Amino acid sequence: MAADELTGLIRYLGQEDWQDRFGEVLGDHIGPVLEAGDISFEDLAEMIGPDVAMTLWGCAFEDFLGQDWDDGRNFVDVYLKRRGWKEGPRNSAYMRALKASVMSLYEVSDIKPGQSLMARDLLRGGEPVLVHEGTATRTLKQWDRIAARLIPSDGKTILAGGLLAYSQGACEELAANLYGVLRKRSGKAEFPKLDTQTLRGLAPMFTLTWLFRTLEDMARQMEGPALFNGDGEDLVLHEVCFPLAKGVTQKKVADVLDGIGALHPESRSFWNWLKEPVSGPVRKAGRDENGRFLRTEMDDGTIVLGTLELKGRRLRLQVNSKERAERGQAMLQAGLGDLVRAPLTQIMTPAQAMEEREHHGREASPALQIPPEEEARVIGQMLERHYRQVLDEPVPALGDMTPRQAVRTVSGRKKVAAWLKGIENTTAHAPGGHGAMAAYDFGWMWSELGIPDLRK
Repeated sequence: MAADELTGLIRYLGQEDWQDRFGEVLGDHIGPVLEAGDISFEDLAEMIGPDVAMTLWGCAFEDFLGQDWDDGRNFVDVYLKRRGWKEGPRNSAYMRALKASVMSLYEVSDIKPGQSLMARDLLRGGEPVLVHEGTATRTLKQWDRIAARLIPSDGKTILAGGLLAYSQGACEELAANLYGVLRKRSGKAEFPKLDTQTLRGLAPMFTLTWLFRTLEDMARQMEGPALFNGDGEDLVLHEVCFPLAKGVTQKKVADVLDGIGALHPESRSFWNWLKEPVSGPVRKAGRDENGRFLRTEMDDGTIVLGTLELKGRRLRLQVNSKERAERGQAMLQAGLGDLVRAPLTQIMTPAQAMEEREHHGREASPALQIPPEEEARVIGQMLERHYRQVLDEPVPALGDMTPRQAVRTVSGRKKVAAWLKGIENTTAHAPGGHGAMAAYDFGWMWSELGIPDLRK
């Protein structure tokens, strides 16, 4: 929302009964969320941040500006009739354009930070539109999707202020919500055609879908996914450190470890602790359906329960659960006996381990860091090797066809284009601000597959 042009409108909102009418519209946009969580708007602002809360307020206000009420009045029309002389032609034209606008879902491309982007309407179709924008273009990435209003202003197209960045999951939920509402209205099974007039009455759905999805994602991030090892045990990293007894050599300990059947030597100082084969189906312990099972395997599929390393005067056992730590400790004490002293155990959650790794990474010596240009070259080569191989491998998203096979049909080319956009967008959002990966140019893949015309 352009604050300069709308200052007068916002001030005028408190007059007559407009405040109550805006309250109704705001309730349509965020009311179900407040009711579901039994919270106030202030509570919501604290959860998602005041800036984001004001963006939602702006989405509702922009929707309110386009509403014609039962008495035949429109807020913008009334305001400009009474106070248009104070706004001038430019501001008045902007307000009228905002009144006529509708919220839609756009795919962005050709982003020039601080200048412009191309926006393709995913709901109404048509060619991409050049949008002049200075702020959002600094954070948006290629093929991101946004819910927004496009406004003509001074011969250009710009974005209104109520912009919501949509994830792939949120886009799917929006499509399902739109389909449900429009099918109910029309009584037809197929997805009804969306036009400007239809979208005008659906603005709250964009806000509510985005808000519900955002709060759900925030809750998942706070809780974190439940992590279990392959045996269904809670994933907690244990390092059990056995000091060697006085006078005991590494060779003597290594000879004993080589004789323990469950240990597979990789060298004279490193062993994998392997799970013994079990006849019949193996059942994992029952866990939450959202949990993730993580396990490490050898090349032949044998499960690795842990690792052992002899270093200096210590033997270190590393495992990923309390149960494995206890079993491993018992196995080693039975085999080594008086060759080792009582062990010390360090316990760490996956989150703590990740935090420690990031901390050590930040403290890494500058001498060990790769120059940016060399990093970009290495990552570029790695990605190209990987994706040249992928072009000839079955892809589930393409119906288990290879990309080269899929582009042989019209429908397949559309699927491949969507698949490529997904790859580009995911890479552009590389975690940790990985500039070398985010800047990788996938243009060669579109050309290789013969569909550069669909990259828009």
